[in-house]
Amino acid sequence: MNKKQLLAELEKLGMRPGRGLGQNFLMDSNLLDWIVRHSAPSADEHILEVGPGFGALTGKLLATGAKVTAIEFDHRLADYLREKYKDTSLRLIEADACKVNYAELFPAGTKFRAIANLPYSISSIFIAKMLELECGPEYMLFMLQREMGERLAAAPGCKDYGALSVRTSLDHDVKIEKIVPPEVFHPAPEVESALVSLTRIRQRNVNEVKRISSVTKLAFSQRRKQMGKVLAGSYGREKVEAAFAAAGIQWEIRPDRVSPEQFAVIAENLA
Repeated sequence: MNKKQLLAELEKLGMRPGRGLGQNFLMDSNLLDWIVRHSAPSADEHILEVGPGFGALTGKLLATGAKVTAIEFDHRLADYLREKYKDTSLRLIEADACKVNYAELFPAGTKFRAIANLPYSISSIFIAKMLELECGPEYMLFMLQREMGERLAAAPGCKDYGALSVRTSLDHDVKIEKIVPPEVFHPAPEVESALVSLTRIRQRNVNEVKRISSVTKLAFSQRRKQMGKVLAGSYGREKVEAAFAAAGIQWEIRPDRVSPEQFAVIAENLA
């Protein structure tokens, strides 16, 4: 869908892209083709798409024979997609993607991957939700704000390294695949975007993930302070010293110098 076609559809529906909904529609057909080639969906594979908009990516995913489940919050776009893809296998869910029960959509034993031009307003919350699933996606490819992508892919010692970096890279191989300029969207965002892939390398127990997330959030809540002091306020000095010894780190360390694997060891010992 080029800009002229997109503007015509917007006018037909009497709508303007909602800033609050993070609606930035991708118009570059070549980039859409790249996304499909790079992710290479196979026939009958389950694919989750969030924020399908006018279905530009949706149609290309369906053309591969994949079983697409799309989550759309805007009722006008949901109605549009129902009509446009009424004779296809598309499973359309009209809902807030951050509140959907994905364990019901993809029951245990159902493998799926997530490919989407994510609405920027929900990206961090939605990705965190994917990471906490008992049986999460084996692979994710998301269009994100470049800043968010750099946070996801950041390594210890980098200025962008934080709690979300730990949670993603702990169990995933995270890569910034492509930097995307604003002009391929309508409306054009004020920042560059990035296509980021997250390939799962292990699946942890949900309770373990929550423990690691809790410890990591607490540590980064005061990232300039000595991590030992920050954690001791909740767990006690003796327990934190033992956990740090198990992880091979010093009391005075700052959280941005602690690796994801060390955070996992700390959380296990604090539990």
